Amino acid sequence: MTTTALKEPVRKTSHGAAARESRRRTGRIRRISLPYLLLLPALLLELLVHLVPMVIGMVMSFKELTQFYIRDWGTAPWSGLGNYQVSVDFDAPVGEALLHSFFVTVGFTLLSVGLCWLIGTAAAVYLQDTFRGRGLLRALFLVPYALPVYAAVITWVFMFQHDNGLVNHVLHDQLHLTDQPSFWLIGDNSFYALLTVSVWKGWPFAFLIVMAGLQNIPKELYEAAALDGAGMWQQIRRITLPSLRPVNQVLVLVLFLWTFNDFNTPYVLFGKAAPEAADLISVHIYQASFVTWNFGTGSAMSVLLLLFLLVVTGVYLLFTSRGRRAADV
Repeated sequence: MTTTALKEPVRKTSHGAAARESRRRTGRIRRISLPYLLLLPALLLELLVHLVPMVIGMVMSFKELTQFYIRDWGTAPWSGLGNYQVSVDFDAPVGEALLHSFFVTVGFTLLSVGLCWLIGTAAAVYLQDTFRGRGLLRALFLVPYALPVYAAVITWVFMFQHDNGLVNHVLHDQLHLTDQPSFWLIGDNSFYALLTVSVWKGWPFAFLIVMAGLQNIPKELYEAAALDGAGMWQQIRRITLPSLRPVNQVLVLVLFLWTFNDFNTPYVLFGKAAPEAADLISVHIYQASFVTWNFGTGSAMSVLLLLFLLVVTGVYLLFTSRGRRAADV
């Protein structure tokens, strides 16, 4: 009886410990699963808004989907790789036009990204010093980034008007830099107009990111460099740019993807028919799909664009990661 009496409390104690452990484990599982449950609605919306249309677009790229099958696109006959062959046949009109649009987009993207990064970095470095009115300048610099795209680009459309636009008024009437007012929204000048709007709209983002990255650089480094006799340019070259390398790597990639895929700016600036000099690939694919009503070929062009951007992003990340590891060593 003594042995039984001694064993019974032990059994109750072990059951109580097991219950507490079970409740603790359940609470841990709930804490771990709660963030994922909160992210679940966003993931479902992401699937509906992005991934599902992407898969549908890939399926459409293998079909002869024209205006005759819009009502029931599932009945469109399969073409296999026919749409891709038409898109990459650079001796044919469709492929030649796509190649021209690709080269225009590459040149435009490189210039826009380079200028956005240069202007944004220069402005961020300039505003690192404390002076009266610095807060006001920071707010003004972010205005182009804060404005809605359509409102900002429509304003530029009025400014680029031939007869009564502000750009021609300043360049021709006041500064007398041109012999006659220029046409900015047609012809070769359309490329420079598009580049101007893109840089004006994009450099505040670079300014914001670089300015945030500069906050993490210790001021003691600049003070020590100044004591050693380093000038401003040497400090920027030896301290600022190396310290901003991780930030710039991400910034350049984001700017490249945004600019290469930009559709709103050229569409609002030029309309459905962009000039040949400013025929970006995003607008070109739109014209191939919704103007000529050949959605199969347009979908194939979109898939090719997606593959190109994936390859460029992968190569860029590979080289930047190697450079980062080499710098750490």
